[in-house]
Amino acid sequence: MIKKEGKQVPASWDEALDLVAEKFAKIRDRHGADTMGVLTSARTTNEDNYIAQKFTRAVLKTNNIDHCARL
Repeated sequence: MIKKEGKQVPASWDEALDLVAEKFAKIRDRHGADTMGVLTSARTTNEDNYIAQKFTRAVLKTNNIDHCARL
């Protein structure tokens, strides 16, 4: 579901992901990349944390990534 004209409407995965990417780009362009960050978990796999780190640095263009290593 995505919001269009103030109402929740069904959407495909592609449409929803395009909307999220557009909003992330708008925030990054308007306020700068360092206004965003990513928080990951020690309960996910190393591979998932690695992908989150790559996404944060390559796509969002920020080094603001952290995780909670306490279990």
